[in-house]
Amino acid sequence: MGILRPVLISVLIAGAGQMAAAACSSDTVELRGPAGVQRFHVEVADDAEEQMKGLMYREKMAVSSGMLFVFAKPKHAQFWMKNTLIPLDMIFADAAGRVTRVHANAVPHDETPIDGGEGVAFVLEINGGLAARMGIGPGTELRHPSVDQAGAAWSCAQD
Repeated sequence: MGILRPVLISVLIAGAGQMAAAACSSDTVELRGPAGVQRFHVEVADDAEEQMKGLMYREKMAVSSGMLFVFAKPKHAQFWMKNTLIPLDMIFADAAGRVTRVHANAVPHDETPIDGGEGVAFVLEINGGLAARMGIGPGTELRHPSVDQAGAAWSCAQD
């Protein structure tokens, strides 16, 4: 029994490390705020071609899904809904992964620019109306491996 205890402890420690790593996988975004933690399965758009297409022509998207736009460096970000068929919430975040602005229920096909402001490093698009229902707003922290972990508001190493 004395030998099993250290092995069990090692397995538990290894499992905890795997859970922390799983919390920060490239296909998952987590958001942490006053209303708790939300998790979305995401497609990552990190090059110009993917960012231009975004979620255009999609007729539906699972409630727990979204698209994460990752910019090489923070910028003044503007989006539109050209050829986008479903209403979206756009969650704008800075380089630390801190949400700075939320645009709720962007209207399908509307080509009016949606201004995310200056210093935008990430934009998470989810189904329209979810951000308000889940309590996602300015100050909410976004966790993803694309966030520079040295300056992350919520790093992959934190629970």
